[in-house]
Amino acid sequence: MTMPMTRPRPLAALAALSLLGACLAPGAAAASCTYLPAVGGGTSVSKSIQLNGPLVFPFGRTNFNTDFTVNRAYSSYKVNFKSTSTERGPYPIQAYLKFSDGTNLQVVNETLDAPPGLFRQFGPFYPPAGKLVSQVNVKVGTGYNANATGFSYTISVFGCR
Repeated sequence: MTMPMTRPRPLAALAALSLLGACLAPGAAAASCTYLPAVGGGTSVSKSIQLNGPLVFPFGRTNFNTDFTVNRAYSSYKVNFKSTSTERGPYPIQAYLKFSDGTNLQVVNETLDAPPGLFRQFGPFYPPAGKLVSQVNVKVGTGYNANATGFSYTISVFGCR
């Protein structure tokens, strides 16, 4: 049995292919990201979705909203979500970039059908030119989806350069 003859590739072509692969590789120019502090402390927050009922308004507050403080300018932001429930469930998720001028921009609005342990990163989200982000607000849960009640999760937010 004879082996077919192959011509060796020129080194220049091989070097060019290697350089091209490095430039196209995921994370080749990975951003440097930092956890943002949650209002109230820590860099991640774990909660369970509560139903917004008639007794919540006069006697308490829902736990839908979590704000993360932005203490310096970042070029982009990422929202990290992890299901910590033992069953698959719906997670209504909304996220907003809140700006120093009092306006905001919704960057996430979806319901995840998440199995236990699912991790999902949303973003990167880029603020519009001329806008300074002061907080990133993440809302998990809603008064309109009783099926989401009781499901647990952990969230965090990155600011990236």
